[in-house]
Amino acid sequence: MQTIFVNARGLRFEVLQAGSGDRLALCLHGFPEHAVSWRHQMPELARMGYRVWAVNQRGYGRTSRPRALAAYALGELVADVAALIDASGAVRVTLIGHDWGAMVAWCFAAGQVRPLERLVVMNVPHPLCFRAALRHWRQLRRSWYIAFFQIPRLPDRLLAANGGAAVRRMFARLALPPDILAIYADQIAEPGAATAMLNWYRAMRLRDTPRPDLSRIIETPVLVVWGEQDVALDPICLRGTERYVRHLALERLRGVSHWVQQDAPDAVNALLRRFLEQHPTNWNRFAMPSDG
Repeated sequence: MQTIFVNARGLRFEVLQAGSGDRLALCLHGFPEHAVSWRHQMPELARMGYRVWAVNQRGYGRTSRPRALAAYALGELVADVAALIDASGAVRVTLIGHDWGAMVAWCFAAGQVRPLERLVVMNVPHPLCFRAALRHWRQLRRSWYIAFFQIPRLPDRLLAANGGAAVRRMFARLALPPDILAIYADQIAEPGAATAMLNWYRAMRLRDTPRPDLSRIIETPVLVVWGEQDVALDPICLRGTERYVRHLALERLRGVSHWVQQDAPDAVNALLRRFLEQHPTNWNRFAMPSDG
């Protein structure tokens, strides 16, 4: 992997790159992560013939960190993806997202912003399925932190305190290598970084910003990978996904946490290979599980 910087929409994006060619796999990380969260998938995707870009999205790593809350509205995040694809010059694009990156990916595909060859989302439901799940106590009780993040300044200070100690605790179950854990903790402790990351959540309440039309049927083939030991998202969130996706493959991994691509990299890589190399007519080999 090498680090490059891509200028798009007046911002500078830090991008980890592997592989080469005009077939792009664009990987979007989640909160409070970093492009390095895709370190296990990037070599595999490169071996499959992709040029892989794992981007630090706005507010993360050495990517630009706008200060205005509206700069983190969903429409802005989706537009970043379009600008990165344009800057890549790629002919074919597969979009891969986890957590917040998956939310952006869902919205990008639903909005048909640019043509996609494949879409892979990990441990985040379709936004309309999540909205429906919030009517159930099973999911509502797991989403308490979203309300907490709306409090001014306090969450920012708690996350940045003691060199990002709170972030280290978030990933304690994974036993990440010290150098990777240091990346996550150090970046959120930088001045303004915690606020930028939390602004992704806070911008959700803005009502006067452009929003993608999420009701459209996604024609792009979609793989959903779901770690069943997700503490923030109940499997009830998966209900109804097939209403919004024409060609859907869904795989649940038992005993795997929310941080699925880092917790079970071999299993995730195997699913990526099968999905990306398989013709859509053979997708009946993927089982649609119950929501438990």
